[in-house]
Amino acid sequence: MIALVADIGGTRIKLGLIRERRVIAQECIAANSSEGLAAQLPRIASAFESLCRDVGITVRDCTALAVAFPSLIDSASLRVRAAYGKYADAPQLDLSLWCRETLGLQLLMENDARMALLGEWQVGAGRGSDDLVMVTLGTGLGTAALVEGHLMRGKHGQAGVLGGHLTVQQNGRRCTCGNDGCAEAEASTSVLPRIAAEATGFSVSPLSRCKVIDYATVLELAHDGDACSMYLRDRSLQIWSSMIVNLVHAYDPERVIVGGGIMAGDVGFFAELKHRVLAHANTPWGRVEVVPGELGDTAALLGGEFMITKTLSRH
Repeated sequence: MIALVADIGGTRIKLGLIRERRVIAQECIAANSSEGLAAQLPRIASAFESLCRDVGITVRDCTALAVAFPSLIDSASLRVRAAYGKYADAPQLDLSLWCRETLGLQLLMENDARMALLGEWQVGAGRGSDDLVMVTLGTGLGTAALVEGHLMRGKHGQAGVLGGHLTVQQNGRRCTCGNDGCAEAEASTSVLPRIAAEATGFSVSPLSRCKVIDYATVLELAHDGDACSMYLRDRSLQIWSSMIVNLVHAYDPERVIVGGGIMAGDVGFFAELKHRVLAHANTPWGRVEVVPGELGDTAALLGGEFMITKTLSRH
């Protein structure tokens, strides 16, 4: 059985062919999320066709397509509920119909952090525990929770996945969700350039001469002693750790897994992030584990295959 999985992020779209918990072929394409999702669907289909040719099969030889998407998903209709500033047209699209007509396959769809959590739970940093919280640091801030082996979804699909929209700054920045002071509005790759430009010392910082301001650059310059970058690093660590503490208090996990694009580079900040969480989390039962993800870009891809396998086994 070969499964197709697409992990649609705000910056990159990761595509993979998965068989028996192994990625046998994969590709990454630019997201171009400001153009909308409909404009990316032909590129996604073409990339899958190419990947299948590379391993000697056709798309229709695969079992199903699982899509990880950075938003709330209506599990009954397989539609995106809200855009949150990325792929504005997504809620209007019938992706299940597109999948049947274009690829000839059944579609399964889930929030991207939930799918990454499934991957880490089965074959990554979550092995051996049925009580987990997943946090993905990237273009946005994704979260998901597994409680006693059950993936938290809730009646409206919101349970566990809105950690990036927890309020961490009173009277903070307006978020794409309409709230003020959300973690995602205060410390994510999507907002970092604006926050950097407003920071004290930005005009004399090497950051002001960078064409692209991302966390890899900020963390590197902070390591070199740039004052503006050090401020941005410390500010982000405070926001991320506050968000994680709130998630620990809400979902009572044994282990918190931290992944996402920001973790893909130099993770020299991780020890301090862990220290801040452990210093503030109220866990009288013991010490919650805070660990980096093990699967990187393949977490949601492997989670998607697990989701397809579980779904097909019920039918």
